[in-house]
Amino acid sequence: MNSNFKYNRLDKNEAALLLVDHQAGLISLVQDFSPNEFKDSVLALTACGKYFKLPTILTTSFEDGPNGPLVPEIKAMHPDAPYVARPGNINAWDNEDFVNAVRKTGRKQLIIAGVVTEVCVAFPALSAIEEGYEVFVVTDASGTFNNITRDAAWARMESAGVQMMSWFGVACELHRDWRNDIEGLGALFSSYIPNYRNLMTSYFTMTKK
Repeated sequence: MNSNFKYNRLDKNEAALLLVDHQAGLISLVQDFSPNEFKDSVLALTACGKYFKLPTILTTSFEDGPNGPLVPEIKAMHPDAPYVARPGNINAWDNEDFVNAVRKTGRKQLIIAGVVTEVCVAFPALSAIEEGYEVFVVTDASGTFNNITRDAAWARMESAGVQMMSWFGVACELHRDWRNDIEGLGALFSSYIPNYRNLMTSYFTMTKK
């Protein structure tokens, strides 16, 4: 047993969501997940930000070039979120507007996902760790060229203290207790996990008898 271990849980009152470079052009590079699987995970995480009312920051890199525009469904879910269109900075943390938006949230926990994993996710994640933030990278809402580059990026971030999670894990840790909102959380899961829709249908059928 590691007596020095401390379980730092995500807290919806302390966390902010950073969605980095989920752009139409860059997403076409993602090969470590199937296209539908990846997009569903990205939108599920985006929906988590909305459901838990997390301060959410959207950013793109060189969107007038080949990277393309932000996936429109993300912007539609967070129409009032700070939107930082970086003119050229590869590391979002090198952009003053982005960093100021993060600081303005007043949150100490940063949930980060993006494309591609070893650059657009890893660079700001490592930069945020250096500045003393707790960083949680959402593995299934971040994509890259192949499993080799992904695994190397995960290892690099983990060695720096980044916590790696799935969007489902993020949602459950933020929610803490089903009794907080059974129908709301069930609806969130059912929207992005087809099998969970069957589970909730069965549950509602039984409870209405």
